Amino acid sequence: MNRSRWTTLCALAMLLLWAMPAGAFEIGARALYWFPTFSTDMKVDAAGVPGTLLNLKDTLGVGNESFANYEVFVGAGKHTVSLAYMPVSYTGSRTLTTQITFNGRTFNANETVNTDLKLRMVDLQYQYKVIDLENILAGFSLAAIGQIKYIEGETKMVSTLPPQSTDNTLRVPIPMVGLGVHVGILAGLLEARAKVTGIAYSSNYLYEALADLSVTPFPFLDIHGGYKAIRLKIDHNDNFLDAQFAGPYVGLTVSY
Repeated sequence: MNRSRWTTLCALAMLLLWAMPAGAFEIGARALYWFPTFSTDMKVDAAGVPGTLLNLKDTLGVGNESFANYEVFVGAGKHTVSLAYMPVSYTGSRTLTTQITFNGRTFNANETVNTDLKLRMVDLQYQYKVIDLENILAGFSLAAIGQIKYIEGETKMVSTLPPQSTDNTLRVPIPMVGLGVHVGILAGLLEARAKVTGIAYSSNYLYEALADLSVTPFPFLDIHGGYKAIRLKIDHNDNFLDAQFAGPYVGLTVSY
């Protein structure tokens, strides 16, 4: 993601933070490591030349990978603002069994094609606790969520015989809304949370959900284990992407 877009997202986060009322204050950072399986179909047209609908696993030999997710957050009273970044990278190599067309370039059967797919996801999220019972029993809260997910995708395909290559970039910001639930199971030691956000419009949609348990062995430190899923379909200009990622994750949160 270029510097201007990153600066814009940071500025929005600072603006939301400045607008938050005074109250109980919390600041922290979270790192998750995710182990998803994935399924992705994509197609890229160019200059009036229709692309082939490609299954990345079956057609291009792209396999599962695992990757990290980083997040910083600030909370005051019923308000929380967070900024998260997740880089996704996949590679594959496959000798084609049939002719395909991608981004205006044709690759023939029996050509060996190397594929490099990168997705960068940046999330600016605001949560407001509509129900806050954190001081009762082990604690419970329900939050309304507003979120902007910026997706930047780059796909490169290279054939060595005959030598040729093509690459394509997709950039799209997507607004989302959702709900988050936090439940204290054992006050100060064991907690559960779940969060669902999404949007659907025209033939496009994006849904994201996670659920986890966290234990706090030491003050300011939480250890997480959970399950996360992303389902998206984007039909934007000459780009079509239909993908789903789902699997377990582990993580750490440090907060003050």
